[in-house]
Amino acid sequence: MIPNATDAGGAELSKVFEHIDANKDRFVSRLLDYLRHPSISAHNIGIGEVAELLLGMLSRLGFEARTFPTSGHPIVMGRWAHAPGAPTVLLYGHYDVQPPDPLEAWISPPFEPTIRDGRIYARGAGDSKGQHFAQILAIESHLAVHGRLPCNVLFLLEGEEETGSPHIAEFVRTHRDLLKADLVVTADGPMHESDRPVIKYGVRGIAAFELRARAANRDVHSGIFGGAVPNPIWTLVHLLATMKNAAGKITIDGFHDDIVPPTDLERTMAARLPLDVANMKRELGLAMLDAPADRPLADRLMFHPTLTINGFHGGYGGPGSKTVLPHEAFVKCDVRLVERQTPDDVFAKIEAHIKRHAPDVELVRLEGILPSKTPLDSPFSEVVQRAVRTGQGVEPLIYPVTGGSLPEYVFTKILGAHSFVVPYANADEANHAPNENIKIDCFLKGVRTGAALLDALGRCKSSKAPIFAPAEPTGQTQI
Repeated sequence: MIPNATDAGGAELSKVFEHIDANKDRFVSRLLDYLRHPSISAHNIGIGEVAELLLGMLSRLGFEARTFPTSGHPIVMGRWAHAPGAPTVLLYGHYDVQPPDPLEAWISPPFEPTIRDGRIYARGAGDSKGQHFAQILAIESHLAVHGRLPCNVLFLLEGEEETGSPHIAEFVRTHRDLLKADLVVTADGPMHESDRPVIKYGVRGIAAFELRARAANRDVHSGIFGGAVPNPIWTLVHLLATMKNAAGKITIDGFHDDIVPPTDLERTMAARLPLDVANMKRELGLAMLDAPADRPLADRLMFHPTLTINGFHGGYGGPGSKTVLPHEAFVKCDVRLVERQTPDDVFAKIEAHIKRHAPDVELVRLEGILPSKTPLDSPFSEVVQRAVRTGQGVEPLIYPVTGGSLPEYVFTKILGAHSFVVPYANADEANHAPNENIKIDCFLKGVRTGAALLDALGRCKSSKAPIFAPAEPTGQTQI
């Protein structure tokens, strides 16, 4: 549906905000209870229990809810569809969390939520239990005040995001008929370091891989055999040098062929972002940025692909000297992809490059996620921006693309919906690290923002014209 937005807010939303304010202590207490339940996907700890908790939460709100098994961890889905003529928003989140290691670095235990200095410290507080719980409370608040929701809502909560979302694309393709929505909103990630809210319209994809080189059948003496036996470390060094030059250009044939350049509007919005290059260099102890030197920071993080060496392994790395010529070496790398690169195409071009330059090197494909991008002039753009402005009290920063990778492509490329990432967590949430936290103020503003989004969508006058047509045929599934 293509919306025609009217002013967000008014008496109905004010009453919801009053309810949120009156119940803020209870909401915080309930978040603490939720965070006490571990759900570590990498270790398969607590996943089933937390999925059942969420199923109960959605069912008690009157959602038609169920869990769907996958080849890995279950997906929790709920649907409230009692607002005829109003848009349908799909709210995505993930209920799994990172392992808490190293435990000794936590000031308080990771699954014993603790409040210190206006923050809740616990694993999952920011990433992202606290954020999708804020969405649940926003829904609950509308229902408590008005007995209904202003728009139709789908909830999709994944249990494998922290392990690369290996099964979500298959799930979305299989159940596309259940997931028909006009737009998708993901509450995940941090806000700007100033605590200004942000709206992210796209993410880069990723293609991660290993390069493995072998020579002799064992390590040998570097004096007796040096100069005669090939060194697999040098093999990888020379190969990598053919893949990216000193000027910062990736030199793999055809690598840039499919890239869609940013629009003028995307460049304009990126240039407005308060990205402090000097502060970044100071904090990281850098004298300069990576080559090429003249590329703006926003362009580096949004509009260009990367080739990163994540780790180089081979030979001896212990104390002192060991004059050994190693027999094997490997390097881990990742490519961050921009629209419309694909992992499969990039892997194929890297394989062709290896075949020309170092045919004995083995490429091992690892993680692959497509990039995703929603146009800045989306018909839902003003609705989402206005909702964030209403809920947070300040103008949001607009990111055309962010450098990291999320499985947003399943919504934009499979469902054919416009997708927005609207984080609620503070910039220093320490996600994936010890002492993960969320500011209580950020959490409560997240509840307000979720409530404002539902209200704003309910005020949309919509036509039946789809924004996109999904490229693949849909099936029929019952929730």
